[in-house]
Amino acid sequence: MLVNQLKAFFAVARLGSITGAARQLGLSQPTVTTQVRALEEQYGVELFHRGGGRLTLSEAGRRLMPQVDTLLQQELDIEFALRNSAELQGGTLRLGATAPYYTLTLVQRFKVRHPRVELSVSAGNSRQMVDALLAYQVDLATSSHLEDDPRLHRVALGADPLVLLLPRGHALARATAVPLAALGAETLLMRERGSMTRALTEQALEAAGVRPRAQMEIASREALREAVVRGLGVSIFAAHETGRDPELVALPFEAPMPMVREYLYCLRERQGARLIEAMLGCVEPGG
Repeated sequence: MLVNQLKAFFAVARLGSITGAARQLGLSQPTVTTQVRALEEQYGVELFHRGGGRLTLSEAGRRLMPQVDTLLQQELDIEFALRNSAELQGGTLRLGATAPYYTLTLVQRFKVRHPRVELSVSAGNSRQMVDALLAYQVDLATSSHLEDDPRLHRVALGADPLVLLLPRGHALARATAVPLAALGAETLLMRERGSMTRALTEQALEAAGVRPRAQMEIASREALREAVVRGLGVSIFAAHETGRDPELVALPFEAPMPMVREYLYCLRERQGARLIEAMLGCVEPGG
């Protein structure tokens, strides 16, 4: 019970919100709130200052953070040791994934080399996957964010240009390349905030002074592709993420576009663990 309460406190403190902590922990918001409140009431301590709809760490909360971080790391080390006691002849490895193209390539290479190791893959945007790694929910994570956190070890997987995804019957579908200004007449479908593709798209549009006619936010690549097929708008994807739907066309832009770079991360202190080292060994030069 105490460990669960401490996990709730740690997630809220690090993410700054009950909503974000609940999403990361896979719990309801009331459950997270109850766990944090129970921790405070049981020990008679105020861990957060509450006011104006915001949560701010108290001095007691700040002192507790590094101790909880150490505790959760120890729990991860024990759990990982138990899961992987058979080394490369068994065990399980948890991978957090953003770009399916690079992730599935890694999984394929790993399974050929280590067929007895079980792999689980969870999906999310770049920010969510790095947060999951730091919260000890996955053993490795892919992300488009370039992280400078000293706790993380990083290897490059590859890079893709941004392209325009549109339905085959669209007026622009016969073009060989599209001017970015053409988006001024379109409804642009975009991922949620935290997606690197969205961040780079917004930067490119702002730099070019282009404002889409309308925008719609959709939380997953699969739903975005289906929305484009249904004619709800057009979308911007990294080139390797466009899929192979015959109803869709992916076109380059006339002007150079930002590159979406993909990285594989693990906790630096654990990069020598046998299974993690084996997955890192599946990364080939140039992806």
